[in-house]
Amino acid sequence: MSRFLLGINYWPRASAMYMWQRFDIDEIGEDFARIKELGLDVVRFFLMWEAFQPAPNAMNAETLRRFDAVMGRIADAGLRAMPTLFCGHMSGVNWLPAWTLERETVEGRFRTISDGAVVDRSIGDFYADPQLVEAQLLFARRVGERLRGHPALFAWDLGNEFSNLRLPRTPSDAAEWSARLTDALIEVSGAGVSGGMHGEDFDKDRRLRPSSIAQPWIFATMHGYSVYSAFARDRLDSNVVPFLCQLQQSFSGKPVLFSEFGNPQCPPGRNEVDGFACLDEAEMAQYASDVLERLHAGGALGAFWWCWSDYDPALANSPPFDRAPHELRFGVVRSDGTLKPVAATLRQFARKARDVVTPPPAPIADEADHYAGLPESIGAEYRAYCDTHA
Repeated sequence: MSRFLLGINYWPRASAMYMWQRFDIDEIGEDFARIKELGLDVVRFFLMWEAFQPAPNAMNAETLRRFDAVMGRIADAGLRAMPTLFCGHMSGVNWLPAWTLERETVEGRFRTISDGAVVDRSIGDFYADPQLVEAQLLFARRVGERLRGHPALFAWDLGNEFSNLRLPRTPSDAAEWSARLTDALIEVSGAGVSGGMHGEDFDKDRRLRPSSIAQPWIFATMHGYSVYSAFARDRLDSNVVPFLCQLQQSFSGKPVLFSEFGNPQCPPGRNEVDGFACLDEAEMAQYASDVLERLHAGGALGAFWWCWSDYDPALANSPPFDRAPHELRFGVVRSDGTLKPVAATLRQFARKARDVVTPPPAPIADEADHYAGLPESIGAEYRAYCDTHA
């Protein structure tokens, strides 16, 4: 029987998504020590594509050394690591090397930032374009071989909400992409692989099917937020996350790690920010407790909070925060480094050292019927779920 894992999604509070350029290993190491003090197990962190692979056939040697240093500090803290490749989509922006982009002007749903500037092009078909696939295989092998036998490596993550970069042409394109990269990472590193799927992959048909894309993964993952889910009953709805977890269990046939959950914190005197509902500090702590209890009872492998820290207010005018100020305040620590009440919630849950329980044997929905019935199907499935999960 394995232990229910608690983890954290990590960016430093001083640099956020600019971590690899404004690299401060001392700050990072101090953060990891504090994460360990909370009793957490795993750090999920992000390898910004442009920082690591400046050309399709070349990796950045200095950034790779910085990656080694991060892994060393994770090991020193007694934690394990889930490196997330090809980022890619992060907090409402697509951060991409110029060589990955389409030649023609195409404005996507999210801003593309390349070489520090907003560009009016979107990524090419990274699922099926032979040159882009080969470049990703190079990335995976060069990073993966560095960690073969590393004591801190938990598993690999194939991108953060990668469907926000581009949709595959077909589910089979996505499944083939997943299989090739998974095979490469296992071959060179010996460690298992998963991929950062999220709630929108279930409430829209994004031409991803968990039954095929997750087939080679050691476990499936899911991200979900009550304030981002149209079917949620309210902003504090603690059933949204375990429902998405059980949908992923049903569709993928795999155990599920819920690798992102949380909600934005309200600014003082506000009950919404940037068009999204938000939670105050006390509500956030209670929400975390309720969701963790439900995830554990539903057979999840574990849960990772988004994210470690509120970011330095000096970053407020930089992407992604210039257009998404709600992204500044998801942390378990405030921007001044002091702990929020949710940190105590995570510590208390960690002290229970619970084992993973067996998930429900019966699927709560059928994958083919679910996607054929969208957008209505997910709401009906959620109502049925809530009828049996008070």
